[in-house]
Amino acid sequence: MSPPDAAAGTEARTAQAAAVARTADRALVAAARHSAGRTGAVLGCTLGAAAASLAEPAVLGHTLDLLLRRAPAGPAWTLLCAAVIAAEVALDAAAARLTGEVDGRSTARLRRLALARLLRTAPHHAARHAPGETAARLTAHATEAGKVPAAVAHAVAALLPPLGAVTALFLIDVWTALAFLLGVPFLVLLLRAFARDTRTSIARYQQAQLETAGRLTEALAGARTIAAAGTAERERARILARLPELGTEGRRMWQVYGGTTARSAALMPMLLYAVLAVGGIRLSAGAIGVGELLAAVRYAGLAAGIGAVTGGLAAVVRGRSAARRTAALLALPVLGHGRAELPAGGPGTLELQGVRVVRGGATVLHDISLVIPGGTTVAVVGRSGAGKTLFAAVAGRLTDPDAGRVLLDGVPLREVTAEALRREVGYAFDRPVLLGDTVGEAIAFGAGPDPGPEAVRAAARAAGADLFVRRLPHAYGTRLAHAPMSGGEVQRLGLARAFCHAGRLLVLDDATSSLDTVTAREVERALAREIRPGTRIVVAHRLSSAVRADLVVWLEDGRVRATGTHGVLWRLDPAYRAVFAADTERDTEAEAEREAAR
Repeated sequence: MSPPDAAAGTEARTAQAAAVARTADRALVAAARHSAGRTGAVLGCTLGAAAASLAEPAVLGHTLDLLLRRAPAGPAWTLLCAAVIAAEVALDAAAARLTGEVDGRSTARLRRLALARLLRTAPHHAARHAPGETAARLTAHATEAGKVPAAVAHAVAALLPPLGAVTALFLIDVWTALAFLLGVPFLVLLLRAFARDTRTSIARYQQAQLETAGRLTEALAGARTIAAAGTAERERARILARLPELGTEGRRMWQVYGGTTARSAALMPMLLYAVLAVGGIRLSAGAIGVGELLAAVRYAGLAAGIGAVTGGLAAVVRGRSAARRTAALLALPVLGHGRAELPAGGPGTLELQGVRVVRGGATVLHDISLVIPGGTTVAVVGRSGAGKTLFAAVAGRLTDPDAGRVLLDGVPLREVTAEALRREVGYAFDRPVLLGDTVGEAIAFGAGPDPGPEAVRAAARAAGADLFVRRLPHAYGTRLAHAPMSGGEVQRLGLARAFCHAGRLLVLDDATSSLDTVTAREVERALAREIRPGTRIVVAHRLSSAVRADLVVWLEDGRVRATGTHGVLWRLDPAYRAVFAADTERDTEAEAEREAAR
């Protein structure tokens, strides 16, 4: 990479990090507003407790002076001391309880926001983050970030005792206060160094944590492959590769915290001794009394209370760093929807106008313009990497093109409401994920009203799934966790789900790849005869899919090389026949085996 390119890349990453940081701060503000009442109550309780702690030395010192003089007001002030101490304890307890509620509500708010954005973005944007990383962002990091609103309240309240104590020292005796102020610059430097070092260590720790979670999830998903390949030890080493860094950064955070605590532990006694020495001199001179000296020493302790400030600051720093991890999900672009409805009874005419799609800086689909008449079954064919799956994603608006537009029955898909889009455009995939508690619920899963048991069974029959489902212990009521299935059976249930919600456009993205040839052809026949009529886009690798299609769209290097019927393309272009060479060989071998069996 040339220096200008490297500089541009660094600048782009810096700008992106700044944007994520702003998004994180906005999310934290939104979380605080979501629990504004409780957060305010936390702040009120902590400020009340801080005020009580500030009042305590003055009340205690004055009470001591009254008792030493045997003044009549001594017992009343003793009761006042007890009341102040009780108020401080009660307010601290209330703040602790409210803090738990605010943390929980803020965490839930951040998770809902991040999950909603994750589900509203295009799938390829969601795939920017590995599943393990996404899970860590939504769980551990969201939990840490959710503590920020209450932590800010505690940190603000933690400033009151030191500031109030310094003021009280000046009111008691100026020279005693000046003795304390000599050490304040050292306290400020200590806090600055702590914040800087903690922020760096936390960022590195959380990044290593994310990568470890991502690798662990990958290994769990590929457990059978790892076992078959005999690479368990290698995977274990890969997953744990950043564990030493985690340990290093974790120890570094504790070292920073411990070093700050140790330095403050050395500084605080020096400050207290300085205050005590000056206060003693002033006491001997008659400038202050015994009670005032006691109050001055207590206020010096409060003013030097860096532990509370440091703890609150550390919680805010950790939470903001975690919020930036979670905010990476909030920064995902939304796949927005319009307000238009599709015309009633439309045939499903699909039109692509100058569609271009870019991924990773490279153009994957090049200016595709195409009209697919309503009710047509279209086979999208081409070699691996030709852009078939991306074509299918654009056709049903799982993603938007970077240039051009896609229209369904004359309406641009960008302008169609989300409800109408998912009601009228269905998908089936090569590796479907089954959602729901039971097999029947997995087939019925989708937008719109519940299709009912009869529609579920009809869809399963069309997908060739009814026979094996009825053999399960509780048929369609069998829980998915108790229904071990092969890849082909899972694929059939995915097809059944798509058939159950078939609209005017149905996209099958290699959705029969795990089926045997006979079952695949039965599904193709059912698709033509038993499913709601409409336009079908079939990403095809099988020769039979192209043969049965009304129209073939032949992609090559992201461009439409040719369109037409299978028979015409097969007859006129040897390169087209080469696309299906492997499948033709399999069909020939299968036919030879059947002949031999006869």
